[in-house]
Amino acid sequence: MSEADLLRILERKDVSDRRIRLAVWVESKRIQTIVISVIVLNAIILGLETSTAVMDSIGTLLVVIDKLCLAVFLVELLIKMFCYRLYFWRSGWNVFDFVVVAIALVPGAGVWAVLRSLRVLRVLRLLTAIPSLKKVIAAFVHSIPGLSGVVAVMAIFFYTTGVLATKLFGETHPEWFGSLGASLYTLFQVMTLESWSMGIVRPVMETHPWAFAFFVPFIIIATFTILNLFIGIIVSTMQELSLTPEFTAESDPEILDLLGKIDADLRSLRSQIEKKQDS
Repeated sequence: MSEADLLRILERKDVSDRRIRLAVWVESKRIQTIVISVIVLNAIILGLETSTAVMDSIGTLLVVIDKLCLAVFLVELLIKMFCYRLYFWRSGWNVFDFVVVAIALVPGAGVWAVLRSLRVLRVLRLLTAIPSLKKVIAAFVHSIPGLSGVVAVMAIFFYTTGVLATKLFGETHPEWFGSLGASLYTLFQVMTLESWSMGIVRPVMETHPWAFAFFVPFIIIATFTILNLFIGIIVSTMQELSLTPEFTAESDPEILDLLGKIDADLRSLRSQIEKKQDS
């Protein structure tokens, strides 16, 4: 559920004008631009905090700015929770923002110190603030059912070739194919084309000259066929979603404004009809 859908729900329910005005304000383009700027600034600060030299010179200033950025995120989140109430949790993006900010609020002491490093996840709030990025993530989520079939095919193919590689090359090259786990890892490296020829295949061919007959078909099937299926399914899903009215409306502010005006006109006409019927 998008922010526009939440605003329309507020307008249709018995909600105070203050909450509606506040919701419109926090979702306005100006406020969201400020939030995006704070996210980018916070990302830069988190990067600078990884430098010992920078922290020694201006570490205190960076910590203060980091906490101010967190305060901005927290205020925005509290305003949305106040405006939308229970409807806040109907939006997956709002839940994502809540989790990211909640992790950043975890005390940085004791066993929780490790979780404090996850505050870099605040950079991921760009995914919720920029509509074009939300479109890409939505397309990926919608493509998961199609990708599951490709993952199953790839798992079966990897398991079969892993067992085969262990049987064929395990005795002569135990460091790469001595066990099923080692074979699967080596085949994954070959699939990514990382040092597959000079680093793995040619040394194996010194003992097994025919090894190319195993690795070349593996690369053709795993790298150039199965991986391209992933890309094809995601691109196809994005094209399908871009043609649906709901997805187009969510990513186009002009359409959202037009739908809002149409909805207001319909409610006005409905009220006029009800008044005439009562009279």
